[in-house]
Amino acid sequence: MKDKFFSYIENLQDTITSKLQEIDGKAKFHEDLWKRPEGGGGRTRVIENGAVFEKGGVNISGVHGALPKSMQTYFGVEDADFYACGLSLVLHPKNPMVPTVHANWRYFEMYDKEGNIVDQWFGGGQDLTPYYLFDEDATHFHTVCKAACDPHNSEFYSTYKKRCDDYFWNAHRNEARGIGGLFFDYCKATEEMTMQNWYDFVTEVGNSFLESYVPIVLKRKDLKYTKEQRDWQEVRRGRYVEFNLVHDKGTLFGLKTNGRIESILMSLPPHVQWHYDHHPEKDTEEYRLVEILENPKNWVQAF
Repeated sequence: MKDKFFSYIENLQDTITSKLQEIDGKAKFHEDLWKRPEGGGGRTRVIENGAVFEKGGVNISGVHGALPKSMQTYFGVEDADFYACGLSLVLHPKNPMVPTVHANWRYFEMYDKEGNIVDQWFGGGQDLTPYYLFDEDATHFHTVCKAACDPHNSEFYSTYKKRCDDYFWNAHRNEARGIGGLFFDYCKATEEMTMQNWYDFVTEVGNSFLESYVPIVLKRKDLKYTKEQRDWQEVRRGRYVEFNLVHDKGTLFGLKTNGRIESILMSLPPHVQWHYDHHPEKDTEEYRLVEILENPKNWVQAF
């Protein structure tokens, strides 16, 4: 399974970066191939200072070795080895009318000292972080997410949408990072879902990414904006940074497994602002966004 999924994310990375580069029309992805001393490596692709994308990365990795002590404690195991592979992307557009997007699809195996698989699972998802909220964009993104889920289980969308709202929550701010999408983890074999079934589900979600995001980018990338709107984007980006450095499990896993720091912190935007006790004025688009972030809503009918 691990070879099959790694081959899939290699191809998906090519597909996504090719399309994004075409949309940007100015900047190209810079590629870094790297190796992890303990085992494995990855292929990092970063785009910067483009016409559309101010900064973004679409990275794949496949790493293996002894599970660090801190992670053994987390998983409740002793002397285990692991293999983990996945594709992770974050895109920070220049225009504040275009939302930031994040996605990740991953596979994990754990082994005993004889090399036998003792656990394995898939995880992933995709979520949208707008700075100015266009309801039709939110509905489009969630509709595509639901369409990817429904063939596999009619309850997946509502379940994983709720988990996304719960996971991407800045508890110290009492607000969501964005307007959600899908989040699933520890997807293991059951009587209803084999590992092949999970593979089919996760790859369908991955294949839906461009359909969920590209139409929004094309619709909003040429809209006019003011300096004040750009400032608001950078203030909200600060909240994005806070989540990634304080709460995000993927960031913490990368740091605890001696991951490549440049790839791990690729998700951080290039220009950010923090203002003391900052709140938008009532009856503005900025205020409306914060209201939605404090009270996540359903954008499509679950069933």
